[in-house]
Amino acid sequence: MSKSIVVISGGLGNPSSTSLLGRQIGESVATELAVAGIQADVLNVELREYAHEIVNNMLTGFAPPALQKIIDAVVASDVLVSVTPVFSASVSGLFKSFIDILDPRSLEAKPVVLAATAGSQRHQLAVDYAMRPIFSYLRTQVMPTTVFAASEDFGGQGLAGTLSERTRRAAREVVVALSADEGTLQADSDLGDTRSIAPSVSDTANPNDPLTTLPFEALLASVQGSRS
Repeated sequence: MSKSIVVISGGLGNPSSTSLLGRQIGESVATELAVAGIQADVLNVELREYAHEIVNNMLTGFAPPALQKIIDAVVASDVLVSVTPVFSASVSGLFKSFIDILDPRSLEAKPVVLAATAGSQRHQLAVDYAMRPIFSYLRTQVMPTTVFAASEDFGGQGLAGTLSERTRRAAREVVVALSADEGTLQADSDLGDTRSIAPSVSDTANPNDPLTTLPFEALLASVQGSRS
């Protein structure tokens, strides 16, 4: 038995942190499937390489052969990993344009991992209020755990800490979803407590900055400190 994993990355740069995150998630899903005894093939798609074809498809309604091959791979995939940079509090235009050229019924019930990158942790909710509604409309099976990475999460060691843990958790959820659909895979249903792997807050966060996202305890300590 073999499964196909397709990673679509909407990053515009080269190199791209969005692509790096997508590759890490794809590899993590493949690793978890291997633990369950399932071979997986990962296809990483850089949407920027097909930008002109995507626009032409939107204008003409027809996909060139190279783009059609990517569309067919996405539709036929067993697992889809969707990663976008956050632009203006939403997904990138390139990412949304690619989704728009797909048949709205082509992704129904497909397990999908949602992920995004941005320069600051305060954009992390964009995954839930910008990406999740799109894939809910397409009737995909969105994994409960999403993955968000800010610039500070990409250090010399790559993805680490809570971000790496969330990536593994999302991958395990994919295995559980596939096992529920087919009844053949052996999956570990104990995924642990999500609260223990919530995105971390930068050590350099300023409690006096109204745009900084801080844990409740830190906010409370800041208020109490200002009153004393």
